[in-house]
Amino acid sequence: MKLALQSIALIALLAGTASLQAQTAPNQNVAQLSASGSVEVSQDLLSLSLNTTKEGADAASVQSLLKPALEAALTEAKKAALPGQLDVRTGNFSLYPRYGRDGKISSWQGSAELVLEGRDFARISATAGKIQTLTVGQALFSLSREQRARVEGEAQAIAIERFKVKAGEISRGFGFSGFTLREITVNANDQGNNPRPRMMAMEAKASAADAPLPVEAGRSTVVVTVSGSVQMR
Repeated sequence: MKLALQSIALIALLAGTASLQAQTAPNQNVAQLSASGSVEVSQDLLSLSLNTTKEGADAASVQSLLKPALEAALTEAKKAALPGQLDVRTGNFSLYPRYGRDGKISSWQGSAELVLEGRDFARISATAGKIQTLTVGQALFSLSREQRARVEGEAQAIAIERFKVKAGEISRGFGFSGFTLREITVNANDQGNNPRPRMMAMEAKASAADAPLPVEAGRSTVVVTVSGSVQMR
């Protein structure tokens, strides 16, 4: 009985050792590689930030100056609002004290913001030109959700195909007939070309009172990278 138990214990020990060696043994005939696909596309989403800053002796007086300025801008913007083409929303609204040399509050300053965003650049720029109580502080171009999804899909298909071709070439180069996938990760990002927001803001201030804001979209390059390992066989 004792001998049988010892035999079972020895078999279990050998099996555990073999399993550990299998787990810690280095991977053989495994290649690490990556491939990228990129698609360049015009930016189709414009976001204009219009704001104003007021100063007064106390917070209440500053707020009383900001509120009508924002309300007037919001009323004007809503006339042209169209879902997806021109969406209107309020942005930051802040009040904060300013201190003198004696460390005491000398005045209050506040700012209000309105954001115009959408895919209809002409509608957005014309609306911004009609708003008299706020000035353009920032103009940003980007890709809409729909555009980004479409372009990422195209770039991903290119990256996957390049990964497969590269894996096959490497496998054949080492004398193997093919490969199987082990681990794969996919990462996507875009590189925007948005060179004119500050220039446009300056032009807006110098333009006629109700003239459309001059805007010019740039281009974005969406890059998808597929990386991982393959088992050559």
